[in-house]
Amino acid sequence: MDSPKIGLLLLYLELYDKSMPQIRGEVEKFADTIRNEFIKRNVSVVLSPVCRIKPEFDEAVKNFEAEGVDIIVTLHLAYSPSLESYEALVSTDLPVVVLNTTPSYAFDNTTPEAEIMFNHGIHGVQDLCNLLKRNHKEYHIETGHWLKSDVIDRVVSWARAAKMASKMKTSRIGILGMPFKGMGDFAVPFDELKKNIGINTIEFDLDDGRALAESISEKEILEEMEADRKRFITAGINEGTHYKSVRAGLALRKWIDQSDLDGFTVNFLSIRKDSPINVMPFLEIEKQMARGIGYAGEGDVLTAALSAALASGFEETSFTEMFCPDWKSNTIFLSHMGEMNISLTSSKPELIEKDFPYTDADNPAVASGLFKPGRAAIVNLAPAPDGGYALIIAKGEMIDISGEDMLKNSIHGWFRPDSGIEDFLTEFSMAGGTHHSVLCYTTEADIIKKFGKLMGWDTVLI
Repeated sequence: MDSPKIGLLLLYLELYDKSMPQIRGEVEKFADTIRNEFIKRNVSVVLSPVCRIKPEFDEAVKNFEAEGVDIIVTLHLAYSPSLESYEALVSTDLPVVVLNTTPSYAFDNTTPEAEIMFNHGIHGVQDLCNLLKRNHKEYHIETGHWLKSDVIDRVVSWARAAKMASKMKTSRIGILGMPFKGMGDFAVPFDELKKNIGINTIEFDLDDGRALAESISEKEILEEMEADRKRFITAGINEGTHYKSVRAGLALRKWIDQSDLDGFTVNFLSIRKDSPINVMPFLEIEKQMARGIGYAGEGDVLTAALSAALASGFEETSFTEMFCPDWKSNTIFLSHMGEMNISLTSSKPELIEKDFPYTDADNPAVASGLFKPGRAAIVNLAPAPDGGYALIIAKGEMIDISGEDMLKNSIHGWFRPDSGIEDFLTEFSMAGGTHHSVLCYTTEADIIKKFGKLMGWDTVLI
């Protein structure tokens, strides 16, 4: 999981430096305290100087942009007049979260009057938020005492969501083949994905692909096969099938690495004997998802980018499809032809030969397994009217199974939505959900919801 990076913007009043310079050291100590609270939570912090006047705020925000922070977190060390700071925050594309807190937990009739100077930042927050609202700058606010509440954790959840949003907006997604003809739900032109979201689509070049395939050495293939024997149950796999799949997979791996891809998608109908990658590389796809690389099937660039973004925040993430309802058990059977994050199986995966009747390509090797049990969410990104998008999140759990497993040679698992499958399936399709989704093992679906809000999408929680 990638650590988020925040820009901690410190707001203060120049008048206090002129009239009461002796208190500056105390307020800076509080800034250091808050910074350390974020660092404790595995958040990288770019700390601004104490900012008081417009040029200082402008410079601080420019520095945040140059440092590549994911989000700006404001901290009022005292009152700070909004006309000094708001323009810098309105002009940046970076998201803003207002941390509304003060040093002291109690402020009552026993509090010394001098403490007013260190604990009156809340009306500076009110001043600034009014200006942000009036100038159409999206912002979020989290309020509470920094030590006696979970306010720091709530801000961190925004930072984690912002990290995923940063990944989504800059993602490089490779595509091998073209999108599956006739599948309309995820069909969005590549130029629109770039314009509306920021997704960069990199098409597989046949000539470069042939060079990659030819560059794979016998030594590389045999070493990878040996690693597979340790990772998977391989007693039943044909050596020739395994060899061809590894060779094709290593070519795919080199393309992913050389192209610096965050995710990719493969249309299996593009895999033929005369293709540079001439065996459907299911096995390598499974390994890449385990590495944290995003994936979606059938040329679906949009869901591959979603998968990449979610994987940057949640390691246990996999592409999936909802195949069959089990009305009796109130679950939905999840599967796909030969792709899953192979680190998410309930037991050691078994390497099998998969029939591939769709083109003239040879049969591929697939690591088959059952998705492990645990709390999870199904996440779907659906194109919506007028160029918009809806992020659909369904909380539930992947269940354990007992008894004979007739589906052991397939990618499989059962998801039980918290809402029940009747309501879930209805609400999912009423929201326009597509048939390609991402499965995330997490108890923190609220972070995914915040990710959707930061992206500006309609967010539906089922």
